[in-house]
Amino acid sequence: MTDILMPALSPTMEEGTLAKWHVKAGDTVSSGDVIAEIETDKATMEVEAVDEGVVEAILVAEGTEGVKVNTPIARLKGEGAGEAAPPAQTAPAPEPKANEAPAPPPAPAEKAPPLAALSSGKPSRVYASPLARRLAEQKGVDLSGLKGSGPHGRIIKADIDAAQPGAAPAKSKTAAPQPSAPQAAAAPAQVKSLEQLGIPPGTYDLVPLDGMRKVIARRMTESFRDIPHFPLTIDLEIDRLLDARVRINGALEKQGVKVSVNDLIIKACAAALKTVPEANASYTPDGIAMHHHADVAVAVAIDGGLITPIIRAAETRTLADISRTMKDLAERARSRKLKPEEFQGGTFSLSNLGMMGIKSFNSILNEPQGCILSVGAGDKRAVVRGDQLAIATVMTVTLTCDHRAVDGAIGARWLAAFKTFIEDPITLLA
Repeated sequence: MTDILMPALSPTMEEGTLAKWHVKAGDTVSSGDVIAEIETDKATMEVEAVDEGVVEAILVAEGTEGVKVNTPIARLKGEGAGEAAPPAQTAPAPEPKANEAPAPPPAPAEKAPPLAALSSGKPSRVYASPLARRLAEQKGVDLSGLKGSGPHGRIIKADIDAAQPGAAPAKSKTAAPQPSAPQAAAAPAQVKSLEQLGIPPGTYDLVPLDGMRKVIARRMTESFRDIPHFPLTIDLEIDRLLDARVRINGALEKQGVKVSVNDLIIKACAAALKTVPEANASYTPDGIAMHHHADVAVAVAIDGGLITPIIRAAETRTLADISRTMKDLAERARSRKLKPEEFQGGTFSLSNLGMMGIKSFNSILNEPQGCILSVGAGDKRAVVRGDQLAIATVMTVTLTCDHRAVDGAIGARWLAAFKTFIEDPITLLA
């Protein structure tokens, strides 16, 4: 028998909602078949079977919320029992190695066949999460050469990230994020209840935290607490940008494309990252990662929080392409239909609250990105040109930098380049 476990479909996922089953007890499934839909903190994703067999039992019903990662959600019977060494009974921590399977007490006789199969001369099945399989295919990584660090030796995203195309990783670096886990676990004990803070019971309604809000709270707390970040703020005159947008949209009208100010800002961010590549960086314990492309993550508000779909290699894209891609990503983000690779990662973040009337603000860094740009509203202001007062449309932007990777001088040079592209938009088309 094989327990199908609640998969970790993203690095931040701790629990999810089992939204829908595509199989029922008695159905036969094969590796790669879509068997369920899982709602995570960011999206609704399909779960594929990693083994074949007959569904013996559905252990978690449709619509169940708060299902912890690695919790058994269904059980298969068939030839695919090799994956389930040992099943994750009710113990919260996975066993460190698959060949320690005899340790769990239940039905030791049933565990012997998987061990025999694994030690035989027959090639063993590769067990990996659906996300890891997709990333491995994109990266050209041979799964058969990897040693998984997930539950029961299962290959997970971190193993793919650490691997070289066609080869096994030297040593998984999944230990790097672990120091924050004890801190995160200890944090709730320090939080006082509303009653302790003087708010009487019965004077408020409590809205339970969903998965997205829990992850936002944890990640932003860790970022604000652990990353030494600082803001740099400048004002930009955008009248020429607004005029250029009108002319660009006139030229693109026959293509059915309408470029927004945000599309122009995305393009300017990418161009500035190309001009000042030192700002396109991430801090790691092993060194500063200098990224090859400007993968711009753009904050999109959705029900219950926000998500940051990514315009990959934005420096290589036309304005029309950026506009089409951003509209598609935003629509699918709001319906929670983005794929993990469409919102995970990124080398630079952009958050624009100008359309909501916010004049200026500072954003919290979103790891692994070294910078995030906060864009305020453009409005008419008095400006001084020479010794004369004039009226211009002015927009305030703030660049928040991770001081471990991007210092003040680099941030200032990036803003100077960004200012040039915004105030002289013809340079964006060069």
